[in-house]
Amino acid sequence: MSRQATVERNTKETQIEMTIDLDSPGSVDIDTNLPFLSHMLEAFAVHGRFSLSVKAKGDIEVDPHHLIEDCGIVLGEVIYKALSGLKGIERAGSFTFPMDGSLAVCAIDICGRRNLTWNVKFGNFTVGGFDPNLFREFFKGFVDGLKATLHVHIIVQDNDHHVIEAVYKACGRALKQCVKQLDNDEYLSTKGMLDEN
Repeated sequence: MSRQATVERNTKETQIEMTIDLDSPGSVDIDTNLPFLSHMLEAFAVHGRFSLSVKAKGDIEVDPHHLIEDCGIVLGEVIYKALSGLKGIERAGSFTFPMDGSLAVCAIDICGRRNLTWNVKFGNFTVGGFDPNLFREFFKGFVDGLKATLHVHIIVQDNDHHVIEAVYKACGRALKQCVKQLDNDEYLSTKGMLDEN
C-alpha cells in the first residue's frame, strides 16, 4: 500500500501545502519564504529518505514564528496521514548525528502521546536571519501533528548553524526507523493498541 499523503493549512498567517511519500526517496522540492527553513526541511527529507514537497508562505514581515510553527504542525500531520494509523510500524527510533563540532541526538516514539523534550541552547544572535529558538516551536508543532514523543539533546556544539542542521538530519534518520513496516499489521505495544485520536 502506498504511504503518501498531502495536507494543506491555510490561515490568515500562513498558506502551506505538503506532500510526502514515506517509501520513495529522491524527490525533494522545498519552497518557503525562509531560505534557512527550506534548507533544514530539505536536510530532513534527504536524510530520512523521503520524497517531500513543501510550498509554504507566511507573514514573516510580522514575525517568522507563524510560518516556522505551522510548517512543523503540517509536517507532523502529513506524516501521520501517510501512515494511516499506528499499526504495523516500528514506532520508535533514534539517531545521533555529528555535524562538524556539534552532536545531536533525536529519539522519536510515534505512540499517540504528544511530548517534546528540548535540550538545546542557542547563543544571542540570529541564524538564517531569525531567532534560532523558534526551532523549538517547529518541533513542538511537529510532535503535536504527528502525535509523537520527541527528545532532542545536544551533546556538544560548536555553532548554532551546525546544531540546527544536526537536529534536522538526526530527526529525519530517526523517523525513517520509526516508520519502517513490520511483518504484521499489529500495534507494537504491550497494551495491544495505541492512542490514535
